[in-house]
Amino acid sequence: MNIIEQLIAERQTLMIDGAMGTELFARGLTAGDPPEMWNLDQPDKIVDIHQNYINAGSDIILTNSFGGTAFRLKLHRLDDQVFEINKAAAMVARETVDASDRQVIVAGSMGPTGELLQPMGEMTPETAAEAFAAQAEGLAAGGADILWIETMSSLEEIEAAIAGARRVTDLPITATLSYDTAGRTMMGVTGTQAAERLTSLGVAAVGANCGNNVADTEAAVREIKAGAGDTPVIVKANAGVPEFKGDALVYSGSAQVMGAHVKRMMAEGIQIIGGCCGTSTEHLIYMRGVIDGAVDAPDIPAPGPAVVDDDGDHEERGRARGERQSRRRRRG
Repeated sequence: MNIIEQLIAERQTLMIDGAMGTELFARGLTAGDPPEMWNLDQPDKIVDIHQNYINAGSDIILTNSFGGTAFRLKLHRLDDQVFEINKAAAMVARETVDASDRQVIVAGSMGPTGELLQPMGEMTPETAAEAFAAQAEGLAAGGADILWIETMSSLEEIEAAIAGARRVTDLPITATLSYDTAGRTMMGVTGTQAAERLTSLGVAAVGANCGNNVADTEAAVREIKAGAGDTPVIVKANAGVPEFKGDALVYSGSAQVMGAHVKRMMAEGIQIIGGCCGTSTEHLIYMRGVIDGAVDAPDIPAPGPAVVDDDGDHEERGRARGERQSRRRRRG
């Protein structure tokens, strides 16, 4: 029994943490700067984020290593520090958790490389596996309990990440994909396909995170749940729908919106629930209350993309499908 199964057996439903990026920006990170360097340069600020999420009731916290592969760090001329940066990310989280009065899982975050695999791009499965192996080695050395592959759109890239990680560590591995358009990832993967392929690879849990809106994420998770068998399912949706207000990208979902989301997911049998972009400590405190049965969340429909009705007016429809620009995002 791995650590996720153990905690599920004890607590039934596990809560993951919230966004990392928005919390970093609130503490002074400048757009374009590598957040992973804060693990080395400003670890106290990362500790503060982790501690706030633990205080809010998180059972799992993700390391500040989303862009920790050589492919992503190369953009900042840091590709020669992959091991050190990822080890530091896991150590910061590990030290925070070890100072807590309860067991919390340290999940080593591994995001997409930002590259396309052949024949669409130049990256090969082998070069991808090597990059993920180097990242996983650092996370394992720093004390991560599990490896958390997230915000993926390609099953082939996830397969490379799993293959690379397993070269250097036997830590449990989870994987989540980002569902954006018509119930598929940017590379066309359905929830059913993800569940079938990833459970066959022996992941400790599988699911969906980030995405275009809560409704599409929930729909994908229902497909994953139907095909995952006994494998635990993860949902880490954004806090509502992203909207531009001036130059700022904000998320429309209140704590009550996310609480209603938790209520629906628990009813579907989802046992690992958190929040992605836009999800704050305040969201998590409310979500923890719903998980524990202390809060009865209102029945608010899942936010979906804006659609136009017959009269030409815009409205939000929870189950609507929408298009979005194909863009790569940093978690949070």
